[in-house]
Amino acid sequence: MRHLIEPEDLSLDEILELVDLGLSMYKDPKTYSKSCDGKILASLFFEPSTRTKFSFDSAMMRLGGNVIGFSDAETTSAKKGESLADTIRVMGYYSDIVVMRHPKEGAPKLAAEYSSVPIINGGDGGHQHPTQTLTDLITIKRFKGTVEGHNVAFCGDLKYGRTVHSLIRTLARFGSKKFYLISPDELKLPSALKRQLTERYGVELVEVNYMEEVIDDIDVFYMTRIQKERFFNEADYLKLKNSFKLTREKLKNSKKDMIVMHPLPRVNEIDYDVDEDPRAVYFEQSEMGVYVRMALITKLLEVGPYARS
Repeated sequence: MRHLIEPEDLSLDEILELVDLGLSMYKDPKTYSKSCDGKILASLFFEPSTRTKFSFDSAMMRLGGNVIGFSDAETTSAKKGESLADTIRVMGYYSDIVVMRHPKEGAPKLAAEYSSVPIINGGDGGHQHPTQTLTDLITIKRFKGTVEGHNVAFCGDLKYGRTVHSLIRTLARFGSKKFYLISPDELKLPSALKRQLTERYGVELVEVNYMEEVIDDIDVFYMTRIQKERFFNEADYLKLKNSFKLTREKLKNSKKDMIVMHPLPRVNEIDYDVDEDPRAVYFEQSEMGVYVRMALITKLLEVGPYARS
């Protein structure tokens, strides 16, 4: 039995395998529509979610399986003081696989220690978001042809953005050697992560204050929102929330085949008029999350294309 707690739980070959399988599922979903007959996904969301929760629900249903779970921990026995370990032990009797989001960093890893079924980390605090990374990679592969070899810029909340943390480490594993980092001083990429990228992977990190400084050299532009829920006081959030905003005007000097990505939800960091630009692929990115999660579910359950002979 395997879990997915962080992207490093998968080898690079496995990641590419999931990306390619997800693309096959996107092109021909009917072929895989019975892969999870009789299987149950438990969707345990201790923190609010739209895309991650419902994309997993959709993925399991498209595979022919069923879904149980909750999207508000206040409606569960956690409200009564039940431990996470006990919750996970019980869910192992009710389901075949669990996807879990939790505000506390490390909670999915703890859950995996007590689980009798595979655990998928659907996001833990500001730490990791491995299935968003798979979603990002399948999107890059779909629109750019390959996962590797692109100049990637990350913009916005790089300090608390778990999507950024997971993706930048994974791209470094794939051999990317240069990243542009665009953020307020208060929201720069954590120092420990920067050291890991430079010392372990030999990555060059170029930190700039304005997206216009590097917009013409970017192949993949990864926007993020300033996350209100990660701030301890509202004043700091209000000071920073409008720090960066992508507009059609700012895109005028960018490459014609650049893609603009965003894990969503968007607040005000991308103008709505950018939606009409062919380089904006963030809604397609959200769509691709369903198919790569379908691929992941079949892998961890060893069904469909991964069924044991």
